[in-house]
Amino acid sequence: MDIRRWARFTLVPLLGCAALAGPTAPAVAAPVAAAPVNAQAAGDELYVSETWCQSDGDGSEQRPFCTISAAAAVAGPGQTVLIQPGDYQEQVRFTRSGTETAPIIFRAVNVKWQMVRVGNFDTTSVNGTVFDLADVHDVTVEGLVVFGANLADAVSVRDSQRVRLDKLTIHSGLGGLTGVRISGHSDEVMLSRSVIRAAQGPSVSIEPGVAGTTVTANQFDNAGLVATDAVGLAITGNTVYVDCRRGIDVAGRSPGTAIHNNIVVTARQRKRCTTPANAAGIRVSAESVPGTGTDYNLIEPLSGGAPYNWAGTDYPDLAAFVAATGLATHDLAADPKLVWTNALHRDYLLTLGGSPARDSADATAVGVLDTDLLDGSFADDPGVPNTGTGSGYRDRGAVEAFSAITEDPVRVERKVGGGPFDIVARAGWHQTWPVERQRAKYAYYLDGERFWRVTDAATAEFTLRRAGDACVQVQISVSDFRMPAGGEERVCTQVGARYVPITPTRLLDTRAPIGVPASGPVAGFGTIELPIGIIGGVRDTDISAVVLNVTVTQPTSAGFISAFPGGDWSDASSVNFVAGETVPNQVTVPVRNGSVKFYNAASGTVHLVVDLQGFYAATGSGFASTPPTRVLDTRDSGGAPIPAKGTRTLDLSGRMPATATAAVLSVAVTAPTTSGVLTVYPYGSTAPAASSLNFVAGQTIPNLVTVPVVNGQVNIFNNSSGNTHVIADLAGWFSPEATQTFVPMTPKRIVDSRDSTGLSGRTSAPLAARETVRFAPMRSALVCNPACPAPTALLGNVTVTAPTTPGVLTLHPGGAQRPTASNVNFVAGETASNAAVVAVGSGIDLFHNSGGTSHVIVDQFGYFIAAASSLGGEGRSAS
Repeated sequence: MDIRRWARFTLVPLLGCAALAGPTAPAVAAPVAAAPVNAQAAGDELYVSETWCQSDGDGSEQRPFCTISAAAAVAGPGQTVLIQPGDYQEQVRFTRSGTETAPIIFRAVNVKWQMVRVGNFDTTSVNGTVFDLADVHDVTVEGLVVFGANLADAVSVRDSQRVRLDKLTIHSGLGGLTGVRISGHSDEVMLSRSVIRAAQGPSVSIEPGVAGTTVTANQFDNAGLVATDAVGLAITGNTVYVDCRRGIDVAGRSPGTAIHNNIVVTARQRKRCTTPANAAGIRVSAESVPGTGTDYNLIEPLSGGAPYNWAGTDYPDLAAFVAATGLATHDLAADPKLVWTNALHRDYLLTLGGSPARDSADATAVGVLDTDLLDGSFADDPGVPNTGTGSGYRDRGAVEAFSAITEDPVRVERKVGGGPFDIVARAGWHQTWPVERQRAKYAYYLDGERFWRVTDAATAEFTLRRAGDACVQVQISVSDFRMPAGGEERVCTQVGARYVPITPTRLLDTRAPIGVPASGPVAGFGTIELPIGIIGGVRDTDISAVVLNVTVTQPTSAGFISAFPGGDWSDASSVNFVAGETVPNQVTVPVRNGSVKFYNAASGTVHLVVDLQGFYAATGSGFASTPPTRVLDTRDSGGAPIPAKGTRTLDLSGRMPATATAAVLSVAVTAPTTSGVLTVYPYGSTAPAASSLNFVAGQTIPNLVTVPVVNGQVNIFNNSSGNTHVIADLAGWFSPEATQTFVPMTPKRIVDSRDSTGLSGRTSAPLAARETVRFAPMRSALVCNPACPAPTALLGNVTVTAPTTPGVLTLHPGGAQRPTASNVNFVAGETASNAAVVAVGSGIDLFHNSGGTSHVIVDQFGYFIAAASSLGGEGRSAS
């Protein structure tokens, strides 16, 4: 039988006297479909993604909108719409408003060479204005690259209040009217840190009736700014780069205008204009002069145009203008030494060394920001005198010059004092020049997530859903990701899960059938995929691993079962068997794709019985390991075996804290007089139908058991018609105060004496009589900084094969005293295996306690790690 997948478990009791029946109440429920989420209730952030969107998306991170328009139709006060990189060929009408204290923000999430492009990029599908904000207030649009249509404004703001257009890049269409038009009864509109390239009309047009507009830290290419009948206008810190036309034109009646810190170039082609009269740097109409001030501007004289046309008069040079008006006493007429930086649709102008624009601006001017066009801080060029106000080293124009930067190594660490799945990514950078404050943009991408997180913070915290590798890629930029970013390396750590024990529950029995649609054995080389669903209220997406007791029965040939996570593959052995044998083993399997799989690596058929013992997740108990300690041997001092159908209580209260929730025991039966089943279960409860250990008469066989404890005690039930001796060794326990957590992994072979795997310096040969070998647990091949967490204990499966005489295998912390406990018991010619939890010392020592030779195999299921430490190191670094 090759069973591929079944949607849910059914738990059915077995008939007759079979000892492996499951309980009648299911512990695993089918997943519940997520209810639709109204965008207004989706939280502070809404998502738009061309890549991950759904046609019926609600704007959540899991179900993003496909268009900006869809988000604009529902976004409310205080919400931020995060627009992911992509091409959005649409016209967006902004019709909803925020409040003064809770604006609506539309923010592009731009990272290295990835940006949000809207409108006619590589197409002519959009006609009319791309962004239209009409009759709205308290709305911010930030970071998008806009491609305008022919014969239309690219962006229009009309009859709106407290609108901010920030960090946009606007390419108007051929024959386009304007880059940005502000009109109607608009008030307190801010255009900031944007680059606008206008093909025909002005880059910015501010029309009659508009009041209180601030235009700051922008760059205008090819066409400048025109304002008509606009009251209370501030034009500050812009770079205007036009050819033989006016740079800044304040027309009509626009009194009270402030013009400061701008760079104005009217000879974009770097030559004198044919008609210099058309190339005045700054023009202010006569009706606009009252209350208007201008200073700290840098106006290049190369075009031949007047630096100022003031109240209808051209002033041929700055000296004449200052003498006539008493204004612009700090203006400069010089070459600003500008150069374009290629930034893939987001180009911008920088000043070269020696530019008079550097360190010469007025930091107190109306409309100045605390960052430049690139959202960077203001820096002191040591080669230039500080002639500005304030710190003295703010630059004129839109972009601040900055030095080369050095980056701190990216660190990814578990959060000290946080939950088991909490991590912190740390980055940083430094300029060699003095700055007003160190400032950069950081983009963080957590493996497995869909979207980058862009922030000003040099640290970012994440909470994973599962244990395992936790890797973050970091980009650092001082150009608002217009230029290639620094950092970018993928740095990792690991997080471990905590354990939640449950009463043993039957999940699968191919004889019943339980967990399968019909009874029947698993075919030779066949696979069963077992969906996990919900356990104890925890969905499979939040379950790191499950702890299962897997029993093979009625095999028709020798072989082994390999258990591994869904969507993966492993040929490591979990249960070894020979024809006709019933063999159990505890297996810990990661949960991926909502399931675990079992592969029958045998030519014959086999029945499988699987009992769930617990699972690893974000909540539960931590682990405390201990060197193997014998806590029960019914043979001691002539002790009596456990009789047929008898129960023995094992008191571990002196060995574990009172808060312990589960014990990890290696339990063995020896000298049983009949075949049967041993069940280890919580003290004070009824013995469940699930098995811990199956045995036949005269057999010595161990199995690892993780069992819930009550008052420090567990019960051991001999479900057979004869008596048997029982041995138990304590390997550790779980409790809320214990701090070790578990990192699961796809089962991996780490030791095999048949080919010397994992046994450095040793040739391929069986272990000799009484030989001890040392090996190291495997850990993920990660790049960790400062270091990967070091394994504190190994969880795996230990197998002996081809032994020439009987014996036992004992695993214990490397370099520590060898205990009397055993992990695997075997007889000559037998292949036997058992799961083991072993604390790590100087590696792990494996003692072959036999008078003959044997081959040994170790398959690792995962390992435990200590809690995060504020001391910094987490073990040796892996790469």
